[in-house]
Amino acid sequence: MTSASYLCGSMHSDHAELTAAIAALRDGHLVGLPTETVYGLAANALNAVAVARIFEAKKRPHFDPLIVHIGKRSDVDLVAREVPPVAEVFMNAFWPGPLTLVLPKQPAIPDLVTSGLDSVAIRMPQHPVALELLQALDFPLAAPSANPFGYVSPTTRQHVLDQLANEVALVLEGGSCSVGVESTILSFSEGQPMVLRLGGISLEALEAVHGRPIPTQLSSSQPHAPGQLASHYAPARAIRLVAHGEECPAPGAPFLRFYQKEQPEWSLSADGTTGSAATRLFGVLRRLDEEPDGPEVWIEKAPEAGLGRAINDRLVRAAHRV
Repeated sequence: MTSASYLCGSMHSDHAELTAAIAALRDGHLVGLPTETVYGLAANALNAVAVARIFEAKKRPHFDPLIVHIGKRSDVDLVAREVPPVAEVFMNAFWPGPLTLVLPKQPAIPDLVTSGLDSVAIRMPQHPVALELLQALDFPLAAPSANPFGYVSPTTRQHVLDQLANEVALVLEGGSCSVGVESTILSFSEGQPMVLRLGGISLEALEAVHGRPIPTQLSSSQPHAPGQLASHYAPARAIRLVAHGEECPAPGAPFLRFYQKEQPEWSLSADGTTGSAATRLFGVLRRLDEEPDGPEVWIEKAPEAGLGRAINDRLVRAAHRV
């Protein structure tokens, strides 16, 4: 980041901060963007040079595509060249919100955004600061999570500043992320939906709208959507997992339960719900790095239902060691 003339983020986003973010993005710089899922590292999605700065800042491999964010439904036409009727159903049910749709891309979207694929991932975030910024721009934003590639995603402004302060013009303040895990990603092949990433919209909720089961394809060495690599969201400290309801198999080892009423601070969930666990997940993983050379930590998985599936998906990728 070469320019230091843009306003730094304050405790609450205001008109001056949004104006500074708009100017920075128009000039091809990067901005930290709060959403309901995680904080994103945003750039003009139509500017290939600006998009390249995202990959450089994150040290992200170019084969891993980005999500394009829009502020209103009519902006879909700027990004996607067609929208299958079934995709419209999911837009109507879940936008704005933590659902990303993979659709055929418009030629104006640089190949760098989509890693050379003919499809593009699109979503409309449900966060007032993100929507206000997006609706004030005349271009969409490419915005993966604002963290070094493969590491734990940020859920507060400070998380972004701790790791990427030198790469961004500013980070908009948006409070702690209310969902806490990334968006669910749906693709459409021959008009039928497939889940490529579990996230903030549960599989059950998607299937209730669709009226029948939806298949999943969650991992790939050549991803068609973000978050499909086997190793991702990983803290420096080694972690191992046990199934929900099981005890730690290593006596005396640090053990983070899904929930324990007596020690809620040493629990993945503050109240025993998967919603609470989702909002705490990445913060808990970050705390493990306060002792990066400490002994490996065992973590009890969430119940394998609803948001629990997305939480467990992130835990499995965080525990994977290449």
